Amino acid sequence: MTKWVYRFGGGKADGSADMRRLLGGKGANLAEMSSLGLPVPPGFTITTAVCTAYYANAKQYPDELAAQVDEAVAAIEAEVGNTFGDADNPLLVSVRSGAPVSMPGMMDTVLNLGLNDITVEGLAARSNDPRFAWDSYRRFIQMYGDVVLGVDHYLFEDQLEDVKQSKGFIQDTDLTADDLKQLVAGYKAVVEKELGTPFPQDVREQLWGAIGAVFGSWMTERAVTYRRLHDIDARMGTAVTVQAMVFGNMGTDCATGVAFTRNPSTGEHAYYGEYLINAQGEDVVAGIRTPQPLTVHMANGDPSGERAMELVMPKAFAELSAVFDKLELHYRDMQDIEFTVQQDKLYILQTRNGKRTARAALKVAVDMVEEGLLSPEEAVLRVDPISLDQLLHPSLDPDAERKVIAKGLPASPGAVSGAVVFSADDAQKRAQAGEAVILVRTETSPEDIHGMHAALGILTARGGMTSHAAVVARGMGKACVAGAGDVSVDEARKRFTVAGVTVKEGDIVTLDGGTGTVMEGRVPTVEPELSGEFGTLMAWADKVRRLKVRTNAETPEDARTAVRFGAEGIGLCRTEHMFFDEDRIVAMREMILAADAEGRKAALARILEHQRGDFVELFEIMAGLPVTIRLLDPPLHEFLPHTTKELEAVAAASGLSAKALKRRAMELHEVNPMLGMRGCRLGVVFPEVYDMQVRAIFEAASEVFARSGATVTPEIMVPLVGFARELEMIKARIDAIHSEVAKETGRELPYLVGTMIELPRAALRAAEIAEHAAFFSFGTNDLTQMALGLSRDDSGKFMDLYQRANIFERDPFASLDIEGVGELMSIAAERGRATRGDIKLGVCGEHGGDPRSIHFCETVGLEYVSCSPYRVPIARLAAAQAALSTDSSEPTRAAAE
Repeated sequence: MTKWVYRFGGGKADGSADMRRLLGGKGANLAEMSSLGLPVPPGFTITTAVCTAYYANAKQYPDELAAQVDEAVAAIEAEVGNTFGDADNPLLVSVRSGAPVSMPGMMDTVLNLGLNDITVEGLAARSNDPRFAWDSYRRFIQMYGDVVLGVDHYLFEDQLEDVKQSKGFIQDTDLTADDLKQLVAGYKAVVEKELGTPFPQDVREQLWGAIGAVFGSWMTERAVTYRRLHDIDARMGTAVTVQAMVFGNMGTDCATGVAFTRNPSTGEHAYYGEYLINAQGEDVVAGIRTPQPLTVHMANGDPSGERAMELVMPKAFAELSAVFDKLELHYRDMQDIEFTVQQDKLYILQTRNGKRTARAALKVAVDMVEEGLLSPEEAVLRVDPISLDQLLHPSLDPDAERKVIAKGLPASPGAVSGAVVFSADDAQKRAQAGEAVILVRTETSPEDIHGMHAALGILTARGGMTSHAAVVARGMGKACVAGAGDVSVDEARKRFTVAGVTVKEGDIVTLDGGTGTVMEGRVPTVEPELSGEFGTLMAWADKVRRLKVRTNAETPEDARTAVRFGAEGIGLCRTEHMFFDEDRIVAMREMILAADAEGRKAALARILEHQRGDFVELFEIMAGLPVTIRLLDPPLHEFLPHTTKELEAVAAASGLSAKALKRRAMELHEVNPMLGMRGCRLGVVFPEVYDMQVRAIFEAASEVFARSGATVTPEIMVPLVGFARELEMIKARIDAIHSEVAKETGRELPYLVGTMIELPRAALRAAEIAEHAAFFSFGTNDLTQMALGLSRDDSGKFMDLYQRANIFERDPFASLDIEGVGELMSIAAERGRATRGDIKLGVCGEHGGDPRSIHFCETVGLEYVSCSPYRVPIARLAAAQAALSTDSSEPTRAAAE
């Protein structure tokens, strides 16, 4: 019989931490904590295999599951001395999701399950606290009604507000037992009105309804979006954990909280978290009540420090501190812990590796090496390469003027400016149109995930440091100011007010997530300082990585940025990008529209000076590092004049009539310019174009040598080669021009000629092409387009659908299609090496900055990857992780998961 259910509690467990894939992160960690003897309420986990079977069999459960669940419920009853559904001594349970990879706030939870009109009376009698019992019942109806039955939770919130207003109360805790009885009746009426059936009273019906809702939440819109954004495999499924309830809402000697063993924003080695007295866990994260700090240190002089758990509940806090230390030592990582105190007794409900900002991840990793918990290699594996992007962008200029209009909690660091929007849909729509936006909400919910991803920053009026907005923003690397209590958000009228200031949709504000401040207007920024823990970790990474990391750059600014970030050369200089400036594009258009070679040469003579100067500057910035220059690859539609004004400008420069130029432009029009007169075809048909560029390269290299004595070895890359003969013809002209320049300057400088592999035919005929190429650089952008027959400019219209349908596991333009495009790369590498054993192999498409693609490049044995300047540190760290990884099929997932 297949084992579908694993028990834990009472100092023992069926499972362990290494069964994460089967039990999910929550279930595996609960099992591990039980075995460690920590105070964990007993329960059981239904495995992820059930989730897989559930979706594979039309949402039907395995035959043996019901009996195994009944046995596990009986084991909880024996452990705690309560009986599920008993009128006098009822057992209540929580039902929670738990995927193998943490997805905070994305899936569903139900608390207090097992309450009905009969058991609530038994709970009231046994606890001698009717208010607690009825409060638990109203919470259960609201949560179950929302999560399982699909009743809009705002209908329950409206009922709650009506009762509070009728009594003149502000806080939920002001309600009496009789008030809560009234509220329960109102909640049940809401359910019956909305669904046409009464709220379920059978506790086993409740249990299976909740289990089904958790499995169902795996495929909700928000969960699917979260997995896509965080590159999580949908096939792994979620587990379901059922656990005996403990209660933080039984009175003033009870509490609930969320805590981290270190500061998740800064990485400081100090306990960090929040708690609420007389509350349940959802109260802390939902922002319904303002939580209090865990420690006096956290309050940092704020009066709230007087209400810190450290002072208010010293015994429970001391127990919690001991648990912190034990768990961090055991897992050797910062832990995110949920706990409840019931009548001064501490219970641990969950632990997991805590989500953290990139800065915190770096500090925690480096500190743990210094503390002897990790080796430098393990520390390198602990930091998610993509998260480094958070550190590489500007922060607020400390000398800039700023008008602070609000203050909240520093929930996720970063300084950003943008136009205010008040809904997730608006954030997504305006961001897609290229606008920088700040999402402002009273409080965020999982349904806002797409807007949070689209926005540069997030501002909420309610919620604490462990609220949904804070946790998700930190995971995404978004600036977030949470719990700005003075901000009054009017989402219907699309505005917020604070301190007499009204900010409307579209107005610009600036957020500083590191200080929790909100400023009116746009505040200038300064470049980041990359030192300290960043420098330490990157030095460790550079020691272990094999792959070199270059940059894609053609402007001096990009080249300097890349060098500052550790680039080891330029892997792709796209020369056509050098001609989009207004003062150059006229000459470029004149060259393209010329009717004969003489006309082209006249225009090229003017372009030559620009090109030579460009290359001199790049060679000097790179200071002897390799520079790969791609010869012109201009799809003609990007350069042809489209307006009368543009035609007249070319006419004035060339002396030809606008009419003649217009006729020539029509002759050059292509039905499919991406497959037309571009790449090496331009060099074959109009060889004088490449002759000019090659001369500019060699003259620039000679000039740099004359100035500084630095030897430059340009790598000249011929684009879009599909036939060996194309490269052979162009290489012969390159060699001839080199000889000419060497004679003219008296210096014979080294150089390499290679090609960009971006056509499937080039990959398949790599053995022949390698006879003329000293290097291959895989142009994975076009190689993906050509191999998949897919336009990267147009595929966005159906990309989301294809990912949801599991046709594409990932966007193939963001992460390599390893089975298809990767196979072509492997073939090309193997066949190229067979012809030329010392051929240099690299990649220069956008995939050069994607960690998963970099891992593949390591397995294929490429020499380098090349990426945009701001992705250089990401690539350096990813290359180190690839070198350290023992799994040849997938990259190591950072422990910050």
